[in-house]
Amino acid sequence: MELTALGLGLLGLILAEPVSRMLARARWPARDPVGALLLWQAVGLGGGISLFGAGLAYGLAPLGDSLPAAASVLTGAIAAGDFPEALDPLHVGALLIALGVLARLLSVLVITTVRTLRARRRHRDLLDVLATPWPFASGTRVLDHPVPVAYCLPGRSSRLVVSAGVLDALDTAGVVAVLAHERAHLRERHDLVVLPFVAWGATAPFVRGMVAAQLAVARLIEMRADDVARRLCDPTELATALKAVGGSAPAAALSSFTDALDARIDRITAPPTSLPVTVHWLVRVAAVALVALPLWALLSP
Repeated sequence: MELTALGLGLLGLILAEPVSRMLARARWPARDPVGALLLWQAVGLGGGISLFGAGLAYGLAPLGDSLPAAASVLTGAIAAGDFPEALDPLHVGALLIALGVLARLLSVLVITTVRTLRARRRHRDLLDVLATPWPFASGTRVLDHPVPVAYCLPGRSSRLVVSAGVLDALDTAGVVAVLAHERAHLRERHDLVVLPFVAWGATAPFVRGMVAAQLAVARLIEMRADDVARRLCDPTELATALKAVGGSAPAAALSSFTDALDARIDRITAPPTSLPVTVHWLVRVAAVALVALPLWALLSP
């Protein structure tokens, strides 16, 4: 299994750094945001499985030729009250490192999730007190603030929020266009798409590929929401509305405003051509393969 561990370790490192950085710089994701988001999730999940699996496979290598066989030997020995003598300090250390990395990632993910949910709950409570319903769109609340800003608070009790500045700057059609963008975030649960990458970035902020992944995914969910809104509204109306919605949104929210707004406006008014059908499906097959390959390497007898 040591060769399996080596292969998985190399795959994990390649996905975490050069692949992530190249994918973040690539231009084709703007032509297929959904496919790119699937690929990013596969890169993150496949990389995590590979790095954790590498430590696991190396640590258990003395106990068998495959992970299932080695795990069976280990659990049998522990159940009998023994510890396998074949596991020397080097292999035990590899196991502990793998488990430590997994524990670190899961703990950061849980902490990030809990903090985000708490922030959203507090913000939602404030909105229920301070904001007023907008009669032209159900579930939308108006915050009395002069700066034009629109955002959504995801979750089971989601909220769509526009400021008074948005209502002053846009007509009803423009506000509806902005809300169509925000509803796309809510409907497709983009907050859940972003969350694992936030955890990755917090777990290993020194890995530039992971930081690039977080930023790239944030851009892609905005592109995806733009695409959904463009199908429901006039593209010119949507572009004009998004230009007017500047400023910033609370950290717990998803907002249509990003530093790449000008590029998004250009993309709305002049949509890029779709990827060729072959490439479209190749991206999705690659996403499946990036997760299936390390799992197969670990679980095959």
